[in-house]
Amino acid sequence: MLLNTLLIVTLSSQCVWARKSEPSLSEGDTVGLFRGSDKYDFAIEIPAAGMECFWHFAHQSGSFYLTYMVQWVTGMANNHQLFVTVNSPDGVLVASDNKVVGQMNFQTEMTGFYRMCLGNHNNQFGGIRVFLSFGVIYKGLEESEREMEEGEKVLNSTLTDIEESIQKLQNQIFHIWHHYNFARMRKGKDHYLLLSNLSYVNWWSATQSLVILLSGYLQLLVLKRLFNTGAGRPRC
Repeated sequence: MLLNTLLIVTLSSQCVWARKSEPSLSEGDTVGLFRGSDKYDFAIEIPAAGMECFWHFAHQSGSFYLTYMVQWVTGMANNHQLFVTVNSPDGVLVASDNKVVGQMNFQTEMTGFYRMCLGNHNNQFGGIRVFLSFGVIYKGLEESEREMEEGEKVLNSTLTDIEESIQKLQNQIFHIWHHYNFARMRKGKDHYLLLSNLSYVNWWSATQSLVILLSGYLQLLVLKRLFNTGAGRPRC
């Protein structure tokens, strides 16, 4: 518990190299931009005792989610846990986790760039490969835009019902995609586990074969010495 607290303080105060999923804009330029629901999924390798940070823009009243899974370890790493923190635009810690597989969901209460940091602090001599999936979805976005345009045009009830149905369908597709993406994470992790087991079996098979050949050779030398006679000893 003390270690997690120190890591949270370190991540909140330390200035690290960061990657942005959206370009940096001033406060006045962000009005009316990046309002659509967006999502990202990719894999990244974090070096030993290293940390990677990403910044993602989100408007207020959005549903922010972050899903991650450690799929592979390299070097002398023996700990699959990943320390993850999410900070709000003003630097306040929103969520933190220290697991192999984790999922974070929260409502954005402030418009701006949210920082996600992934720390491989549990392994000092090995890196890890992580699959990430994060994004923001705005429920009722089309309804709010329609209210702003009601002064310019009037939509009939049929068109309104169609738009509501499309919005519900989009939300359902988004959740289906989210579950599908998690299944992709599982598939990737199982793939790397099979490769690791295959490498383990091959190395042990080669080692055992070498030991068997060496044992046979030593036995042959011992038997040969038993029947070896010197110059002054009569042969059997």
